[in-house]
Amino acid sequence: MSESSLAELLRSRGLRLTAQRQLVLRAVLELGHATPEQVHTAVREVAAGVNITTIYRTLELLERLGLVTHTHLSHGSPTYHAAGEHQHVHLVCRECGAIDEISPEMLRPLADQLAGQRGFQVDIGHVALFGVCGRCAQDGETT
Repeated sequence: MSESSLAELLRSRGLRLTAQRQLVLRAVLELGHATPEQVHTAVREVAAGVNITTIYRTLELLERLGLVTHTHLSHGSPTYHAAGEHQHVHLVCRECGAIDEISPEMLRPLADQLAGQRGFQVDIGHVALFGVCGRCAQDGETT
């Protein structure tokens, strides 16, 4: 999203475009998948005075505006990424921490079954599957 589009969206909601909001959104877009702590580290490289509370509040605002979304990829902080990206399922390796993505269509049969049998609508953008990646599985076989 361009800065002028962000400014326009914020103004339409009665909010101002601040340097912190610009920096936080830019950090999420550049990092791809990032925890608030990782966003904080990236923002502090440009603006040392921005504290972690500002990062959390700004991420919450950007999520309410529909610009970012979050997923829980571990027991720690949520991981944020741009909401405009294609929806995807996260594959998280418990060994090395690598995060991969697959098409939500791979889960479509399960999502359809849950909808039909239980009336449950899966939010695929928030799905994370945990396991061991191919590289770690192969390394484990050779050791």
